[in-house]
Amino acid sequence: MVARRPDVTGNAINGVGEGAVRRPEVVFWAPNPDDIAFGDVQKWFYMAQPDSAEMQAERAKRQVVLDAVLPDVNAVAVQQSGAAWTASLDQFVDAGDCEMVGVTGLQPEWVFEGQETEFQTVIMLGVQHDYDEVKHAPEFRAGVEVVRQYGRAAAASKKICGWLREQGWDGEAATGPMAGKMLMIPPALECGFGELGKHGSLINPEFGASFRLSAVLTNAPFAHTPKRKFGIDEFCSKCRICEDACPPIAIEPDKKMVRGVERWYVDFDTCIPYFAENSGCAICIVECPWSRPGVGFNLAEKLAKRAERTE
Repeated sequence: MVARRPDVTGNAINGVGEGAVRRPEVVFWAPNPDDIAFGDVQKWFYMAQPDSAEMQAERAKRQVVLDAVLPDVNAVAVQQSGAAWTASLDQFVDAGDCEMVGVTGLQPEWVFEGQETEFQTVIMLGVQHDYDEVKHAPEFRAGVEVVRQYGRAAAASKKICGWLREQGWDGEAATGPMAGKMLMIPPALECGFGELGKHGSLINPEFGASFRLSAVLTNAPFAHTPKRKFGIDEFCSKCRICEDACPPIAIEPDKKMVRGVERWYVDFDTCIPYFAENSGCAICIVECPWSRPGVGFNLAEKLAKRAERTE
C-alpha cells in the first residue's frame, strides 16, 4: 500500500488548513482512477479482496440502472408552484424508492474543479441501510449492503430524472460512489437531512449515519426545504465513540478549517489505506449512537429539552 501512495497528501488535496472557500478536487472515487493522485490506491480497493458472487450480482444490478436510457424531455413543460413541485417528491418516498427527499440551490463551491453545469437546483435523496447487514462492517457482508443501497439510490435518481423529463423539465442524475459533478454532503446539509458528524458523515435523527445519498440536478422550480439542526454537532463534540472505534485512528477530535469552512474532518491519509485494504469499512457509521435503530429520535428529543432549559 505504501508504494501506491502519491507524494501529495489527500489532506492537502481536500484543502485542510485553507482559509479561503474554493471548489473541491476529486481525491477518491474518480470514474477514471488514472485522473487522480490516489488512483492506484483506488484500484487496490477492488483488488484487495475478490468479489463474492453476491457482490458481483449487486454491482451488476447497479450497472443496469446506470446504463438505463432516460426518456426525452417532453416538449410541454408542466407549470405549478414550487411548493407543489417539492410536495410531489413525496411520491418516491411513499413508493419505497428512497427514505428521504429534500431540495436546495446548487452552490458553486460544491461543484468539482473541472466540472460545469447549467442546472441550479439540487434534489437530494437518502436511502437507508439495513442495520442488521451493515453492522457487520468491515466484513464483506456489510460491503454488499453498501453496494445494494448505492444501487437503490441510483435507481431513485434515475426514476426522478425520468419523471421530470416526462413533466417537460430536464434533469441529471448524480449517483455514488463514483464522484460526479458535485459533493453530496453539503447540499444534503442545506436541504435539512441532518448535521455533519465527527466521523465526517451526515447524521439524521431517524437514520443516524446509516444511509447513502444520491441527487438530481435540474432547473425545475422546486421550493427549497430548510436546513435543520438537532443538537448533533454539540453532541459530537462531547462524544468519542467513533474516534475510539476507528481502527486506524483517523477521526480528528477537533474541527479543522477545510476550504474556508470549519468542520469535522477525518484524516484522509490515515483512513484511506485501511479502507482500501479492507475493500470498505463503515465501522464509524455503525458504531455511531445515532445509527442504532430507534435511538436517534430519543437523543434528539433529549437534546431539544436540554436546549430549552438553557435558553
